Amino acid sequence: MPKRPLLGLFQDPNQAADAGDGLKSAGIPDTDYDFLTDAPYPEGAFGEREEKHRLYLFPFIGALLGLTSGILLTSMTQMAYPLVTGGKPIISLPPMAVVSYEGTMLGAILFTVLGIIFESRLPKLKMGLYDTRITEGYIGVLVQAEEDQHDRLSGVLTQAGAVDIKRET
Repeated sequence: MPKRPLLGLFQDPNQAADAGDGLKSAGIPDTDYDFLTDAPYPEGAFGEREEKHRLYLFPFIGALLGLTSGILLTSMTQMAYPLVTGGKPIISLPPMAVVSYEGTMLGAILFTVLGIIFESRLPKLKMGLYDTRITEGYIGVLVQAEEDQHDRLSGVLTQAGAVDIKRET
């Protein structure tokens, strides 16, 4: 049976944290519920799990690709148009260093932007269950559970102090 969303709305952050504790004690895995707010609460303010991310990999990979492309661009250009100037070597490192540095920075910056978009899970094509009161200061607790558990979980959310509970129609 597929999991369906259930949204509880809370006015008080402490009540939302109590709802998270109640869901945890009801046997709901912490990957199946999330807190929706309009304010930037500190990480772990509601007792939620720590989000894993791999954002640090994106600039590193971008920098490596940029460095590689900078070295290839400059060395291949110098080999394609060999101009011997005063007996100096065809492949000269000082001009290659400047272009390689710029390629490294460009690759790191572009991949960082792509990493932020990817790690933010954008674009989100399907909005899912949401209530506009969350943008007015309410705190939403979004639970993904099977439909036969919805009544029990609604009781957990109500007991924690939910002002309203919404189900997907």
